[in-house]
Amino acid sequence: MNSLKGQAAIVTGASRGIGLSIARELVRRGAKVCLTARKPEPLAEAVDELGGGDVIGVAGKADDPGHQQEAVTRTVEAFGRLDLLVNNAGINPVYGPIADVDPGAAAKIIAVNVLAPLAWTRLARDAWMGEHGGAVVNVASVAGLRASPGIGMYGVSKAAMIRLTQELAAELGPKIRVNAVAPAVVKTKFATALYEGREEEVAAGYALKRLGVPEDVAGAVAFLLSGDAAWITGQTLVLDGGATLGGGL
Repeated sequence: MNSLKGQAAIVTGASRGIGLSIARELVRRGAKVCLTARKPEPLAEAVDELGGGDVIGVAGKADDPGHQQEAVTRTVEAFGRLDLLVNNAGINPVYGPIADVDPGAAAKIIAVNVLAPLAWTRLARDAWMGEHGGAVVNVASVAGLRASPGIGMYGVSKAAMIRLTQELAAELGPKIRVNAVAPAVVKTKFATALYEGREEEVAAGYALKRLGVPEDVAGAVAFLLSGDAAWITGQTLVLDGGATLGGGL
């Protein structure tokens, strides 16, 4: 349970759902964690829940350069290091045919889901990891692996994130490992529209006959950040309960 003891992490989008579950797991394994999220109140509640002097919160928008720099600076000031980064924050503000997506909305999706993780990784490299080493995990999606009607622009952004993972892994090794996870539908507020009112129907297409829960993602992310994954980089671990085996989402 002490596989990350003494290490410091940033988890973006960590006030609820998958991000909060990841942060909780990292703390359980001994890491000190900086949580970020857009809204101060839920973020403060998350910090209080995880408790202790080993957790801090920095509120702000994931794609805001000023917020990114503040979070990295405060993490290094508080913990003396920055070994781990989880790019979890993501948005999907539109639903419908990709050809009809407003260009401004499309640009915002790319800014938050692709360009922001790149910026966070760059800052983490410059602040600590480039000299001392570290590990990054990007939270992508199975929507980035195949066509995903209705959430097509989100899928495009996650496909770009998967490719970004590969490019960063190639460029930042051997000091920094970069991997990704690609979950299918996980039962969070963010994904409600994909399963609400028809959970059994959706889960029927999964080999394991259930949807994911945040803890399913958290354990995999913690593994990829740990020394147990020391020879893994540039990979995307699909976390889908067997959904893609049968063509499901």
